[in-house]
Amino acid sequence: MAVKTQVGPEGLGGGKQVVVGLALPNIPWEDRPAGCREPIWRSQRNPIIPRDLIPCSNSIFNSAVVPFGDGFAGVFRCDDRRRYMRLHSGTSGDGVTWNIQPEPIAFECGIPELSHFEYGYDPRVCWIEDRYYVTWCNWYHGPTIGMAWTRDFQTFTQMENAFLPFNRNGVLFPRKIGGKYMMLSRPSDNGHTPFGDIFLSASPDLVHWGEHRHVMGTRGSWESTKIGAGPVPIETTEGWLLIYHGVLTSCNGFVYHYGAALLDLDQPWKVLYRAQPYLMSPQRPYECVGDVPNVVFPCAALCDAPTGRLAIYYGAADTVTCLAFAYVDELIAWIKDNS
Repeated sequence: MAVKTQVGPEGLGGGKQVVVGLALPNIPWEDRPAGCREPIWRSQRNPIIPRDLIPCSNSIFNSAVVPFGDGFAGVFRCDDRRRYMRLHSGTSGDGVTWNIQPEPIAFECGIPELSHFEYGYDPRVCWIEDRYYVTWCNWYHGPTIGMAWTRDFQTFTQMENAFLPFNRNGVLFPRKIGGKYMMLSRPSDNGHTPFGDIFLSASPDLVHWGEHRHVMGTRGSWESTKIGAGPVPIETTEGWLLIYHGVLTSCNGFVYHYGAALLDLDQPWKVLYRAQPYLMSPQRPYECVGDVPNVVFPCAALCDAPTGRLAIYYGAADTVTCLAFAYVDELIAWIKDNS
């Protein structure tokens, strides 16, 4: 079972423990391959979730995973064979072999204006205090940030949308900061957005959002077109570890990468370090070939705090779900060295 831990023992990555969080000794893990000198490496089992794991699915990608009981649970983007974008729940004992429900989540919603579900995609899941909160791109006269909560991944209660359209990539912080809940997002437009920076918003109650702050903007190269937050930020002694995606526009369309930064613990709209090189780019066949070629898109991360082992779930080519691994202390050092 997961237990809260603080700084103390040595991490397997080579330095002292820097993660403030849970001990998750059963996270999926593969040691760094011989000869690999990168701060991140892919699972040899990729893709871990094929596009057709459930009978109705055309693709399963950009999905969120969290610890749950003695195993793991998650919310999965499953585009069906009508190409409708739907959210499904699932569970796993090892974080690799998944049982995804064949029927989409039927949100319980007492808000008439939101009760008609048009579409949902790119979910994130975050444990805060006593329940799991789900955020996703929800349709309400355009894309915006939908919110719901669950305790059992069977019943999901829909809340008010966080923001007005148009917005995407809503990612909650796992605890209050300065007495307020906080969320990252990427204001956008109604289509395949050719722009986008990361902003932060605060709330006293997870319903009313304001105090908007700019966090990071595009800056050329692999993140010249738009950027957006990825998994739930990870609290470390060095700051909030943020893994985010960045997009460049090539002569053949968008190319999605992901990178990493450190945000201030008390004022997370302040960027302490931001690596210039990308952390991962689409290079494997399953990342380069699919419904949308040349995409790696991170949405979830599991971390074993005592060892700093990090398992990152990412969508590949908008078609399948994959895993990559890193050590948090090595990743922090890489961010600082390349900032």
